[in-house]
Amino acid sequence: MCGIVGVVSAQPVNQLIYDALLLLQHRGQDAAGILTQLGHKFFMHKAKGMVRDVFRTRNMRALPGTSGLGQVRYPTAGNAASEEEAQPFYVNAPFGVVMAHNGNLTNAQALRRELVQTDHRHINTESDSEVLLNVLAHELGRASQGGALQLEGIFGAVAAVHRRVRGSYAVVALIAGHGMLVFRDPFGIRPLCIGRGADGTVMAASESVALEGTGHRFERDVAPGEAIFVTLDGHIHARQCAEAPRHHPCMFEFVYLARPDSVIDGISVYQARLNMGQTLATRVVSTVPPNEIDAVIPIPESSRPAAMEVARLIGRPYREGFVKNRYVGRTFIMPGQAVRKKSVRQKLNVIASEFAGRNVLLVDDSIVRGTTSREIVQMAREAGARKVYLASAAPPVRYPNVYGIDMPTQEELVAHGRTVEQVRALIGCDALIYQDVEAMKRAVAALNPGLQGFEASCFDGVYITGDVTPESVVAMNAPRQASAAEDDDGATTRLTLPNAQES
Repeated sequence: MCGIVGVVSAQPVNQLIYDALLLLQHRGQDAAGILTQLGHKFFMHKAKGMVRDVFRTRNMRALPGTSGLGQVRYPTAGNAASEEEAQPFYVNAPFGVVMAHNGNLTNAQALRRELVQTDHRHINTESDSEVLLNVLAHELGRASQGGALQLEGIFGAVAAVHRRVRGSYAVVALIAGHGMLVFRDPFGIRPLCIGRGADGTVMAASESVALEGTGHRFERDVAPGEAIFVTLDGHIHARQCAEAPRHHPCMFEFVYLARPDSVIDGISVYQARLNMGQTLATRVVSTVPPNEIDAVIPIPESSRPAAMEVARLIGRPYREGFVKNRYVGRTFIMPGQAVRKKSVRQKLNVIASEFAGRNVLLVDDSIVRGTTSREIVQMAREAGARKVYLASAAPPVRYPNVYGIDMPTQEELVAHGRTVEQVRALIGCDALIYQDVEAMKRAVAALNPGLQGFEASCFDGVYITGDVTPESVVAMNAPRQASAAEDDDGATTRLTLPNAQES
């Protein structure tokens, strides 16, 4: 999960891209980068850190030009500690191509071998995004056959990318002197949309909030498998480049990743979370009688809409019991379990009066590793709660995600190979209520009946690209596990339970 933005304008775009990245900061906090184009020349600055820390006045002044792109990075492949893997990535041949990518390739290792042995291209990092860029660049070279680059060649190159690449990818790219290329994988797993400003500026971004927050009108989502090419004077050309596109957006975007004020693939993220709260309320009532709940308290912030609906439907008061420090990163996307665990109490503080002597129902958007949940339950007990019930607006996360979410190994997932009762015992709550998988899908699908389904592999174990095996998951995660071990410095904390079931 990363945030990407691309812009073609008649005005300088450095500030505009910066502002858009601030609106997408929730999608990645590890690194940030901006590239601009003036004439046929690219200017780039990227580094590890948050947007406000990476870009100073001197950096912004060194980014002239009327087209450009940017990315906020959340590492899911390659080396999370390497500043070299911050995006955008650049290759000088053919034409000069720069790219920012959101997603994760499932056949990156095979593609890397092809690029080196057959296509004779050099890959300088462990990033799958650099692999994708080189596949695109190679196909652009083949399509142009050493001559001028034409529109047909651009769309032909994207079609070839779709044939070679597997996994999830939403892409914004600039081709020097030609324009901006935007495309999305044939399943539409990762989000991407496009819009215009009143002055004719064209912007593509991961979420609609980046368009609206910078004064641009959302026009539409990029379709699965579609490529859109924007010339430097703002003309838009679009074509379906996949042979059999199917629309299966990532369910976790609606559960947790996206901002609630975004609309993704025709679905309001906020309304999707309200709908999840409605179905979760049914599960709560079947597990804990409402008269045994004194207050419904969300775990900030993604769970608030679901918690409000649960409270409304079971007829119990909704209360804010945790205050979030907005200047600490989201624990879910922090590399390293030790860092993640340490940050929980820095990130949240309790309002003791909302817990003292009460039976509370805590509502979270999801439970992934369980470490954060256990810490929060303990905080509620320390604040005086008599009983602590925990409800998850998402179903149990039992399977690794390979499409760009940091759920890399089964061993890290608290629900994998364990019963709900075993997970409850690990977390330490008095009752644990999970969302139902099919109910969740129906609740979100009702907001856009035109969708063909969802990518929900972390919940149901179905990998829609059809090329994922247990062996391939292990191979894909090996580089990141090694990097994570270095980050944790041997201090990784794991939840353990005697006689826990393992599958």
